[in-house]
Amino acid sequence: MAAPMRIRQPRNFRDRKDVLNELSDAELIKRYRLDRAGIMLVTDLVRERITNQTERSRAVTPEMKVLVTLRYLATGKMQLCSGDDLGPSQQTVSRVITETLFALSRNEILSQYFKFPVTLENCHTKAVDFQQIAGFPGVIGTIDGTHVRITAPKEFEAEYVNRKRYHSINVQVVFDAIYRILDIVARWPGSVHDARILRESSLNQVVFGRGMVPDGYHLLGDSGYPCKKWLLTPYLRPQPGPQSDYNRAHKKTRNVVERGIGQLKRRFHVLHGEIRVTPTAKVCQIIKVCAMLHNICKDRNIRIPAPEDIDEPAEDIEEDYDNAPLAVQQPPLPAVAPRPREGLLYRDEFVNLHFE
Repeated sequence: MAAPMRIRQPRNFRDRKDVLNELSDAELIKRYRLDRAGIMLVTDLVRERITNQTERSRAVTPEMKVLVTLRYLATGKMQLCSGDDLGPSQQTVSRVITETLFALSRNEILSQYFKFPVTLENCHTKAVDFQQIAGFPGVIGTIDGTHVRITAPKEFEAEYVNRKRYHSINVQVVFDAIYRILDIVARWPGSVHDARILRESSLNQVVFGRGMVPDGYHLLGDSGYPCKKWLLTPYLRPQPGPQSDYNRAHKKTRNVVERGIGQLKRRFHVLHGEIRVTPTAKVCQIIKVCAMLHNICKDRNIRIPAPEDIDEPAEDIEEDYDNAPLAVQQPPLPAVAPRPREGLLYRDEFVNLHFE
């Protein structure tokens, strides 16, 4: 008896919602953090890289790939991307996010949106913006580290455990006075101290180390960093008078980086909770792409949606211990190398000149 013929069942495709044309800019910002023009700008940055080389009618378009990725970065939850009427299956969502993040995190894309001031004109503009905060002169950026929680990696697991006893990437970030990111380093395990990340960074070795920034312009950092001619830190035991005035102005000005980190993590909730992807290189891609998109939002004057307007669940959101008030921050680890005397002497001269 001949076996019965198998009849191939037709594939069922979910309808894909045309959100770019059906939703208002306000709704798009609420869900994807960018308006329609911003979404198209991001898509055009990587269109050639993420366009499928196929003539299938159901191929995922570049616009859809960017929307899926933005939705994931805004919420931190891949299941919301597939359950959001966008259409792609869970497997497709994972593949699309990986492909789009890889395209967006290339240096030729990131370098368009992270520009550290090195010309006299740009440094002066940044310094004027900062001086309006608390009268602190010559500041072009504020620097700090922030931890992004990750799942325990399979390799070198212990190196990623930070002093709060969870696994993380320690991210160095520099903000200007209007909360735009000037520089970001996202590649170091959570156990690495902020001072070492700075020492190994291009800011120390190239930008300031080779004198690319004009004299008289500085970054502001907390007491976990070494005091340098280009990096001013607060006095640990300030004397009444100029040193205390300096510390007050320093704290108020440096708070920009604390608020900037808060803005970045509120805008992209994937950075607020635990990033459940592997390997860690992909986590670093996520961090850098979020920072780039934050700058695009700043360029387009797109505000962070109010908490009541954000439609994703918030059970994974936690307070970032790096954004605590300065008075309760933990002291730096004792393993930091002694500060060079030259930087401390320069700070004293700076205080006597500007805060007498």
